[in-house]
Amino acid sequence: MRNAPFPVDLGRYFARIGHVGPLSPDLTTLGRIVARHAASIPFEAIDVLLGRRIDLSPAAVDAKLIDRRRGGYCFEQLQRVLTSLGYRVDPLIARVLWMRAQGAPPPAWSHMALRVFVNDVGYLVDVGFGSCVPTAPLRFDRTTPQPTQHEPFRLSRTLDGYVLEALLGRDWVPVYEVSPSICGEDAYRIANIATYTDPHSLFRQTLLVTLTTEETRNILLGNRLTIRDRNGTVTRQEFDAPAIESALINVFGLPLDGDWRRIAARAGGAFEASIPTT
Repeated sequence: MRNAPFPVDLGRYFARIGHVGPLSPDLTTLGRIVARHAASIPFEAIDVLLGRRIDLSPAAVDAKLIDRRRGGYCFEQLQRVLTSLGYRVDPLIARVLWMRAQGAPPPAWSHMALRVFVNDVGYLVDVGFGSCVPTAPLRFDRTTPQPTQHEPFRLSRTLDGYVLEALLGRDWVPVYEVSPSICGEDAYRIANIATYTDPHSLFRQTLLVTLTTEETRNILLGNRLTIRDRNGTVTRQEFDAPAIESALINVFGLPLDGDWRRIAARAGGAFEASIPTT
């Protein structure tokens, strides 16, 4: 196995995601890890809503996602695990197109994705996108649709890289555009700081928690829980504050923090004083 600069305790990580079986750095293992990670570690940025700094140091990430059984967003997930297992991993950066208004100006390059090599073939791997996370590795060298446990995805070349699209019903919907150039840590650090400090950042304004299991995509946006199954059937519920707290525990498996009740109260319709930045 290749030694990662800041290795992960793989035993604790695999216990966290419920993965058992071979650990050889092949495509089968990669697919299983991607699916189990997406089903076990939620996408969430609750700390951003609380005005907290997102610490990307390896010790902080492992303590949060593994020890405290929290979730995280793109900059906090998976790269060191795959490197520790012996995969060649290139960090990439993307700009989000998901649900973006037509004709809107190009967004910033602010999302982390990975290119993981198996037998010299590069695969797009991303467990940190949230509501439309690909639940299987996707080959960069194919433009035809590629199946996952949920929607098919496809990758197409652009002037700046590749655009990732998901098939929702009959429509191909753009998810993000990803650059093929390896991204340096400084770019991630700057994008991370902007994400948790910019008042226009989605994560500073809205509660967003997602978890994608084998059967369903579960998305809590504000006070609305949307569940979309593999057949495309969608159910939606709007919650008050106690129901939001219950969903965080029972749907997303998160350990409810006392400070989160302020977030649940705001999302559930209660009006409180703004949360100070710490």
